[in-house]
Amino acid sequence: MTNEFTAIIEQDGPWFIAYSPEIPGANGQGKTKEEARDSLAEAIKLILEDRREDGLRGLPPDAVRETVSIK
Repeated sequence: MTNEFTAIIEQDGPWFIAYSPEIPGANGQGKTKEEARDSLAEAIKLILEDRREDGLRGLPPDAVRETVSIK
């Protein structure tokens, strides 16, 4: 499954800075637009993994866990 997020990329001197308005706290940077976008993608991945782990911590034993897909 592929998820898509908006990447806003701005140049700041010799660096490119990237962020995603859908994922607060997700930021990336690089010397090229591609590096900044790749850095942002890794940040989004790490944030979502952390939020999933945090959200599943302490679930009641009788809770049902299912997957929902969005197209």
